[in-house]
Amino acid sequence: MSVYAPNPQRYESLPYARCGRSGLKLPRISLGLWHNFGGIDPLKNQRTLLRRAFDLGITHFDLANNYGPPPGSAESNFGQLLREDFAAYRDELIISTKAGYYMWPGPYGEWGSRKYILSSLDQSLKRMGLDYVDIFYHHRPDPDTPLEESMTALADAVRSGRALYAGVSNYPADKTRQAAAILKSLGVPLLIHQPKYNMFERWVEPELLPALSEVGAGCIPFSPLAQGLLTNRYLQGIPEDSRAHKPSGFLKEAQITPAVLAKIRALNEVAVARGNTLAQLATLWLLRRPEITTVLIGASKVTQIEDIHGALKSAALSADELARIETILAG
Repeated sequence: MSVYAPNPQRYESLPYARCGRSGLKLPRISLGLWHNFGGIDPLKNQRTLLRRAFDLGITHFDLANNYGPPPGSAESNFGQLLREDFAAYRDELIISTKAGYYMWPGPYGEWGSRKYILSSLDQSLKRMGLDYVDIFYHHRPDPDTPLEESMTALADAVRSGRALYAGVSNYPADKTRQAAAILKSLGVPLLIHQPKYNMFERWVEPELLPALSEVGAGCIPFSPLAQGLLTNRYLQGIPEDSRAHKPSGFLKEAQITPAVLAKIRALNEVAVARGNTLAQLATLWLLRRPEITTVLIGASKVTQIEDIHGALKSAALSADELARIETILAG
């Protein structure tokens, strides 16, 4: 294994944006370890992806307690690679993790109790070999636990030094406002929200994005490419090795209708006409919104990271292009 020496020009090719009204700047592209970083995935490829991302100026690596499979293995693998490759660069990295989904049996292994949230954070820190994470999220709202309890746990994680910032994920607008108010009363601002957002899933636009502007929080959309739909993978139909063919995947074959395929192809025509790939177009479309701090991408190949990174060299989408995209998506 070669000793890793990062690209000395890594901060020259990727812009950074202030996260909400905080002092923290994030790269406009962040790398998520939801897929392809678990115990079933080759560690060599994980190392290659992380090294290339950092060389391109991607300083933000996003995890969660349950990422794998098996759950927890993405954090364990990341911890090993952090020790072996990135230990000297810890202060250049933004590392985030989350708690909210199922992790262990019994009544304390998921959702939003103080017991679960802080126990999960301690386990995550141990798996990664860290004293603190930069951002700690509550991964989903808990319908049965008082919001005050979950947010106080987040605030205490920050005040104890185990996290630098607090975030939420998958929260609707009303809960986000309430969470931000509780955190503010505890002296810990809500830094960021991580929702699912892409051309085919726009639920955040009417209420959530305005709420984030109100409370001064940033936004980091996950699944920006709609689980691969907004790439060239589906231009000719459904590939045999695609996620849609996997029974455990989030993308189902039934979702990929002829109408959806027609939209994908029309969107690709817009992308090609401006010299972009479809994935680049989907990324630029998200970044058109001022509320979006960074776009959280996944990758199984270095070329996928390089492709999205290349989008930042393109001009912003014009009013005519945005109108054309709206017409396609409404069709």
